[in-house]
Amino acid sequence: MIAPAAYAGTDTTFGTALTQFTNFLSGSGGKVITVLSLAGGIVGLASGRFSLGQVAVPVGTGVAAGTGVPIVTAMVTATI
Repeated sequence: MIAPAAYAGTDTTFGTALTQFTNFLSGSGGKVITVLSLAGGIVGLASGRFSLGQVAVPVGTGVAAGTGVPIVTAMVTATI
């Protein structure tokens, strides 16, 4: 009746889901989200109401999809 040793960070329960989601955001999914965000900004510009957010949000979305995932993954998988 001795419990096995537990080590932090060795659990892979959600490893497959994490890999799928990371691949989605880093690949075509992130590009689609960015293009849709840009299209929304263009529609806003075409409606006659200009806002800096209509340009900044698509740019921020693209940057977050392109570089955010590797940064967060590196932070989570860092070993001390």
